[in-house]
Amino acid sequence: MENKKINIDYQPRQVFDDYHNTDKRWSVIVAHRRAGKTTAALCHLLMHSLDKTDGRFAFISPYYSQSKDIAWQLLLQYNAPLLENGLSSINESELRIDFFNGSRIRLYGSDNYNRLRGLGFNGVVIDEYADCDPRAYPEVIRPALSSEMGFCTWIGTAKGHNAFYEIYQRSLDDPEFYSLMLKASQTGILRKEELDAAHNDLTQDQYNQEYECSFDAAIQGAYYGEDMRKAEEEGRVGITHHEKELEVHTAWDLGVGDATSIVMFQIVGNEYRIIDYYESSGVGLDHYVKVLKDKPYIYGQHILPHDIKVRELSTGKSRLEVLSNLGIKAEVCPNLTIEDGIQAVRGLLDRCWFDRKKCDRLVEALKQYRRNFDERTKTFKVKPAHDWTSHPCDAFRMMAVGYKSKTNYTEVEVNTGWIV
Repeated sequence: MENKKINIDYQPRQVFDDYHNTDKRWSVIVAHRRAGKTTAALCHLLMHSLDKTDGRFAFISPYYSQSKDIAWQLLLQYNAPLLENGLSSINESELRIDFFNGSRIRLYGSDNYNRLRGLGFNGVVIDEYADCDPRAYPEVIRPALSSEMGFCTWIGTAKGHNAFYEIYQRSLDDPEFYSLMLKASQTGILRKEELDAAHNDLTQDQYNQEYECSFDAAIQGAYYGEDMRKAEEEGRVGITHHEKELEVHTAWDLGVGDATSIVMFQIVGNEYRIIDYYESSGVGLDHYVKVLKDKPYIYGQHILPHDIKVRELSTGKSRLEVLSNLGIKAEVCPNLTIEDGIQAVRGLLDRCWFDRKKCDRLVEALKQYRRNFDERTKTFKVKPAHDWTSHPCDAFRMMAVGYKSKTNYTEVEVNTGWIV
């Protein structure tokens, strides 16, 4: 059979040459908007797929819809010459391309990361890692790379101090990592007049975050960013002490087909001490009741959203009744608007103390919970973005709105480790 040369129409920008040639297993790319990082990472997977027999590769976006709307279209574009010459086939329903050598690339979303459990990969790209569910990598993606000693590339724009920030900081010191930061002022990819126009249209924090790769710029549209920054500066995020003689109250966000979150807190004088947090999905209410009962707490109020009273068609019972049968006496939270609930949280955060270790996911969610930005109108939307931060922040909102003090003030001798 005569060998035929197939040209794939990818011209790597010079800034990505070292990335394509690195032999490091782990790579982190922090890049400004329109730098071409998604294209470079997809073509990186494509090149490895063509070089590896029976390889398995994955591209993971924060949401499956993003993979479908953006990455899939790009992958189809660069795969076109292979498809035309019978060297690949497309499975549109699975967002998968199979190649002549038995390798394949498939696209996923971190919003359903459990779909990756049990799989193995030779290489993975995680796109916009700051927006991905932070549980996806340690729980599922990293184990999926072990059997084949697969590689991983994290790409994205800077967006506060989160999992992406942490992996980038690690990449600067760990010799097993390849690290790349692309600032718009240094790459020359975007014309000066475009950068000037962007600078005029955006706030300084927005510009620094989107174009200059600043992890320290305030997350735009964040509801509680300043409040959480203040809490950390004042030492209210650290090690808490469970006061054994005081009740522990819980506030829940009940997921329907997604995560359920539970915030556990104590009231000490005028302070809310957030001592524990739990979240899971795909399990029944009995699971959460067992988790609570297994903890060494004496419980007080259990605060749940108002829709807990709705009867389910499948059982004819409400979740309020189910919890009651499981030994949980729920108190129904007032049915306020999300906006009113957010204001209630803002009014409460100055009195909150957090256990960093047990409540890390909740703390990070409160920092990043934000309104979506409408690129077309250049304004923030009224409603919050629905992502992994929604469930912990909704449970926290239940706490702020639903807790009812039995007394105006409780005098009790408590551990003073909180005083700063």
